[in-house]
Amino acid sequence: MQGRTILAVAIAIASSGCGDATGVTAFGSEAGSAGSESDTTGASASTTVATHSSGVADTGPSSAGESGAGPDSATDGSDDGSGETGEWDAGNPDGACGGGVPPLGEAVDTSSPSTVVGDGSPASCTHAALAAAVAAGGIVTFECGDAPVTIAIDQTLQLRTDVDTVIDGGRRVTLDGRHQVRVFAFESPDFMNTETRVTLQHLRVIGGKTSPVEAIPQAPPPCSQGYNDGEGGALYMRDGNLSVVDSVFRGNHAAPLGPDTGGGAIYVVGSKHGMVIAASTFEGNRASNAAAVGGLFCELQIFDSLFIGNTATGSGANNNDPSQCDAMNNGQNEIGSGGNGGAIYSDGASVDVTLCGVQIADNDAGEGAFGGGLFFTSNDFGGDLTIRDSVMMGNTGGHWTVVQMGSTTDAGSAVGTNCRSLTIENSTLQGL
Repeated sequence: MQGRTILAVAIAIASSGCGDATGVTAFGSEAGSAGSESDTTGASASTTVATHSSGVADTGPSSAGESGAGPDSATDGSDDGSGETGEWDAGNPDGACGGGVPPLGEAVDTSSPSTVVGDGSPASCTHAALAAAVAAGGIVTFECGDAPVTIAIDQTLQLRTDVDTVIDGGRRVTLDGRHQVRVFAFESPDFMNTETRVTLQHLRVIGGKTSPVEAIPQAPPPCSQGYNDGEGGALYMRDGNLSVVDSVFRGNHAAPLGPDTGGGAIYVVGSKHGMVIAASTFEGNRASNAAAVGGLFCELQIFDSLFIGNTATGSGANNNDPSQCDAMNNGQNEIGSGGNGGAIYSDGASVDVTLCGVQIADNDAGEGAFGGGLFFTSNDFGGDLTIRDSVMMGNTGGHWTVVQMGSTTDAGSAVGTNCRSLTIENSTLQGL
């Protein structure tokens, strides 16, 4: 296990659970229980904090099924398997962060790439070519012709932990795990120490899927069921730093059940400088917890982005209760099998969560779990939650707010949080 989830609800706190290269290489086709009762109806009542409001995009979760591409081939973009064709728009269509986006949320200049994948034809943009480029690190771009392409990923792409990597899809490249493999992995053995940053920009990632193997020892419910591993359906990162800019993550799946596992699209563990997401869309992703994005000991900043139709598939949340379970898992008498964070999840000590210009709509926490829009527990009450210019509507799940300081003490019915301070400005949050 990479860490533990600790859930403190209401007043009592209960344990619960991104190198440089000077040459440009072109790779062709042959290259190498508390809080509040569960809100099962979504936003039955809401008011606007300040003046911002936004409609929910009229689109439901798309199926990111198999593209039909071979294990080392690209399609011409006529159908990428997600039900979409051609170029795409990413991000919140109905609002933006009034304060702007920080530099780490802006696209990196890729005019001098380290590696160009492809020779100008769709057939040259293969998994093998991309894997070789990712192994080298640096700035990776694509030359696949004028039409959008989908590259079928048949083996997880291993990102460098010692060299910064930028992967720029130019809004024409889709990476498809075909519901068989995780798309990216960044696995440093350290924790909150590495300076390396990965930037994914102008890219679409679909159909990523983890295959968990570490089953929780069998014991009858309410003892925890499912898996201890299987995080990050599209990307799993340990001890790295991440930027996601103008990208789409759709139909990615992580482990479906377990008290600590999660991150249908992205899961980052032990990050020194955190995760920044800007102008991106997360739709139809699924995991036990953190249906779209999860962070453990990872500061999280999200700007101008859309989270819609993501589902946490666990249930029962997470707790340590010897009176209900005499079996041991991760050194605790764990009960509950996840379901926290229908869209976004953050856990750990002294990390902040900032949402600005974000729309979080129609996401679901699991049965008996919390935070249909956002689950954020700061274990030491050292993290601040800031929500500006944002909308949360139509999300389902239990909710609670415990704040140690300040006059704002309620984050509405789409949020479950323990935090040091809570700031809500110019936002529409269900249940307020």
